[in-house]
Amino acid sequence: MLEHFPFYLALIVLIVLLIMLGNRIKVAYPILLVVAGLLISFVPGVPALKIDPELIFIIFLPPLLYEAAWAISWKELWRWRRVISSFAFVVVFLTAMSVAFVANHFIPGFSLALGFLLGGIVSPPDAVSAGAIVKFVKVPRRISSILEGESLLNDASSLIILRFALVAVGTGQFIWHDAALSFVWMIIGGAGIGLLVGFVFMKMHQRLPTDVNMDIILTLVAPYVMYMAAEEVHGSGVLAVVSGGLFLSAQRHRFLSVSSRLRGENVWQSFVFLLNGLVFMLIGLDLPEIMAGLRKEGIGFYEASGYGLLITGVLMIGRMLAAFGAVVVTKIASRFITVADKNPGMKAPLLLGWTGMRGVVSLAAALSVPAVLDDGSPFPQRNLILFITFVVILVTLVLQGLTLPGIIKKLKLPDYRDHLPEEEMEGCFRAALAREALNHIQEHYPGELKNSPVLRLLADQWRIDVETEGAVHYSGPVRRICREVLERQRRWLLDKNRREQRLDEETVRKFLHYIDMEEEKLKAT
Repeated sequence: MLEHFPFYLALIVLIVLLIMLGNRIKVAYPILLVVAGLLISFVPGVPALKIDPELIFIIFLPPLLYEAAWAISWKELWRWRRVISSFAFVVVFLTAMSVAFVANHFIPGFSLALGFLLGGIVSPPDAVSAGAIVKFVKVPRRISSILEGESLLNDASSLIILRFALVAVGTGQFIWHDAALSFVWMIIGGAGIGLLVGFVFMKMHQRLPTDVNMDIILTLVAPYVMYMAAEEVHGSGVLAVVSGGLFLSAQRHRFLSVSSRLRGENVWQSFVFLLNGLVFMLIGLDLPEIMAGLRKEGIGFYEASGYGLLITGVLMIGRMLAAFGAVVVTKIASRFITVADKNPGMKAPLLLGWTGMRGVVSLAAALSVPAVLDDGSPFPQRNLILFITFVVILVTLVLQGLTLPGIIKKLKLPDYRDHLPEEEMEGCFRAALAREALNHIQEHYPGELKNSPVLRLLADQWRIDVETEGAVHYSGPVRRICREVLERQRRWLLDKNRREQRLDEETVRKFLHYIDMEEEKLKAT
């Protein structure tokens, strides 16, 4: 391990350089990292990066899912719940079933159980890849919300399929009523344990005398505890992390201090940045080991590549059909129930259908397949499953990832008017927050406003809506009043976000971040 340490350091530096290059040439960094890992893997003397299959989920998935749950807007998740749930559950199951039947029919030695195993591995699209691509091209907020929500939930459904398929492969049988009960428990038990652990951690933040560093450490530990606790009782660890993350995200202003929120955000961004970089590089670096396994099983490279392209085609066609099928279902459902958009058109489904890049979860799921069965015999077709997964990830990332920005520009998606324009919201927020600050001072501290030059200066700045540079020394009472004002602004924003459906929560969070920064500056004055 120690002799390879310089290589690992160089790998991290290379990841940073490649992401910088991706930002410069406007190419999503997952594409560059996978290709770079593939090229590096052919360099003689490069040490093999190996991770215990039993640990791959614990190392990567909990923090990545937890960070995604904190970043997503619950309001947007609920608003598009029907589309998101259909893609995250129904489409994933249909995709896995399609892969299972195609693999069983065209790939020699593939049983239906192995087909469902492969389908569970490759069915969930990767949010990191889509997010890295669409950041270079402006897309409507509804599209990004659907993609974020789908990616947060489809991992759980695909891994549930994976777990049942592993049992079927290992035992050679599949008992439907047992599977149904296990499925219900995995969902209810996983989500319930996530909420319970999240509540316990919230109380720890509130009751224990923690400081900023302790708060950040607790947030880093929380997703691992949620995941392992749920898996220990055979619930869904993924759903536990997602539900617990969503709960704590919604309550963050109740139990985390301003300093903890600001510094924790920076720590989490760096941590997730490193994990994503490593896992996409790992996809490319793992190819030589997969190829060696194929040679042992007597499967040729071109034959295996053909199977990989076949499964990739099934995934791409299936997602496109599902996207346009959702339009038909929406139009039919609009006759009986209220839907968010009765006429979604054809451009949005085309875009959603083409955003099927696979990545982190598929790799982790493939590597988690055990090398041997419980009886000690080799796991059937494991190396071919790994290779097909690699081909799916590589082809979807390169083909769909490189063409997606051009397709988005070509489609010229309409303004769906789901949210107010960002410039309009920012102007309204600045004026409203300044008004809230002035009202609070005038209602509660008219005497201090009259006698304190500093408060009069602040009032003048609020009147003209100019942000303070923090150069003024605040006395104790003035600092306390300013904190009360900032807290009132924060409450107004949170209430406004709950009441107004058309407000983009991303913009709301930006202003909440501004308020946190202003409160943090008070400590230094």
